[in-house]
Amino acid sequence: YACTYNDGKGPADLDDAIEKFNDWADDQEIEDYSAWTLVPFYSSAEQEFDVLWFGAADTARALGRVQDVWLSTGSEQAAVFADVMDCDTHSAFSVLTMKEPPEREDDYNFVATFSDCSVAEGMTFDDLYGPLREWGKYKAEHGSTAGQWVFFPSFGGGNEDFDFKWVTTASSFEALGADWDQFNESGWEKANEMFRGKVSCDSSRAYVATTRRSGADDD
Repeated sequence: YACTYNDGKGPADLDDAIEKFNDWADDQEIEDYSAWTLVPFYSSAEQEFDVLWFGAADTARALGRVQDVWLSTGSEQAAVFADVMDCDTHSAFSVLTMKEPPEREDDYNFVATFSDCSVAEGMTFDDLYGPLREWGKYKAEHGSTAGQWVFFPSFGGGNEDFDFKWVTTASSFEALGADWDQFNESGWEKANEMFRGKVSCDSSRAYVATTRRSGADDD
C-alpha cells in the first residue's frame, strides 16, 4: 500500500494503529505474515506518498488467507488505519530471492532500495538469472551484506513501464554507503561485464524500513 497521512495525523498515530493491528493478528493466530513500513529517504516528487505498508508471506496462498481473515474480521482495525492515512495504491508482486542477507540480532530498522528495470530487446529474464546470482556472489566476496530480490508485478498495476523491480536491503546507511563506495571504485566494471546490453535500471529510491510484524517463518 502507498499511503498519505490525513490532515493532523502522523507517525505516532500510525504506531497506535499498528499496535491495534498486531493485537488483532495475534487474536486471529496469524503467524505466517510479516509487515514493514517504508518511509522515503532518497526520493523525488514522483513518490507522492508518506509511507509504504509492505506485507509478505512465504506463499501466495498464505497471503490470501490473511487477506480473507482481514476482510471478514478486520473492519474495526481497517477503520483505525483509514482514520490515520489514505492508501490509494494497492499492488502485489511475486518475489524471487537472489541473495539472502545474513541474520542480525537487531533487524527492526534497515534500509531498502528499489529500482525499476527493463530487460533489453531480444533478451528474457532467463538471460539475467545467472548474472544476477553471480552478482550477489561477487558483492558478498567484496564485503557486502545486502539482501537482493527481484519483484515481478502481479496484481494492481497494468501500466508498468518496467519488467521488474530490483530490491536490495542494507543494515544501515553506512552499509549502503560501503556498497556504493565499492561499486564506484571497481564494481561498475563487473556490472558492465555482466549486464551491459541485457538490462537497464533507473536510479534507486531508498527508504527507511521498520519491521512491524515478523512471521514465524521469517528470518
